[in-house]
Amino acid sequence: MIHKVFEINKINLKKYNLFLFYGENEGYKNEIIKNNFEKNYPNKIYRYDEKEILEKKDDFFNSILSKSFFENEKLIIISRASDKLKDIIEEISLKTIEDIKIICSSNILEKKSKLRNFFEKDKNAVSMAFYADNSQTLKFIADNFFKKKKLFISQQTINLLIERCRGNRENLNNELQKIEIFSKNKEKVNIEEILELTNLAENYNASELSDSCLSKNIKKTVNILNENNYSNDDCILIIRTLLIKAKRILKLQEEMRLKKNIDEAITYFKPPIFWKDKEIVKKQLGYWSLEKINNMITEISETELLIKKNSSNSLNILSNFIIDQTKN
Repeated sequence: MIHKVFEINKINLKKYNLFLFYGENEGYKNEIIKNNFEKNYPNKIYRYDEKEILEKKDDFFNSILSKSFFENEKLIIISRASDKLKDIIEEISLKTIEDIKIICSSNILEKKSKLRNFFEKDKNAVSMAFYADNSQTLKFIADNFFKKKKLFISQQTINLLIERCRGNRENLNNELQKIEIFSKNKEKVNIEEILELTNLAENYNASELSDSCLSKNIKKTVNILNENNYSNDDCILIIRTLLIKAKRILKLQEEMRLKKNIDEAITYFKPPIFWKDKEIVKKQLGYWSLEKINNMITEISETELLIKKNSSNSLNILSNFIIDQTKN
């Protein structure tokens, strides 16, 4: 059943167990999930990526349908949901799951999407579209924040803050939290302080995501992918950053064959590796042999071509590739 986001406070959420939140406004989605769902399930929240469920479908069903799972209310949040999940969700809808709420979070879904059509037609499910915020909406949020905190700030400074958040509500809320901490016992904040305090509204940068992948840190990698609102354009930047770092590992492995010393190879590597990155590079070298990194470089190039040919699905292609490389 279709519902409008602005009407969520009028909906009796207890009546429903299945929710689809789709669209590009990740910040608004996270805000609704946090304020209307998560606070009701302290320590009872289970997060999945769609890929995890598809790979271990039986385990997922067992966890839902087992009697022990019904002893207390649970909230399940599934990230990057797509049409591949439709049959599983439809099967779940036929079961009695009164104590469990399932939220499928997805990016933009076309009208012909099977998953979207299921949620829109099922009277026992909720479908909500989350469209991008505009500058006016973000300005309204910022104005209310500063009025509530009784902080004086110029309109020019607010405009700068909105611009730096690149139209993303989640970025804006993060920056407002920093301003709140910074401005404790202050009555005003000026433009210079905002410039120094706020970021360029960047997500975890491509370098950190690539390093987590190459370090086989699956928990951090999945967390970065889940926590950030990467655009289709970001996918090219990320895959190329991953390629650069993979080629660095390749050169270091070749150097180690000559020098037989990992510290010496890292110390004399060109361009220089900064001291704070040396430990993580050592860890990466332990995971990637010369043969494995050569294979990965080939796969990265193939994935980049695939992303360019399928721009509308680029984020799913990139996410699946990175998760696979981190796990294997």
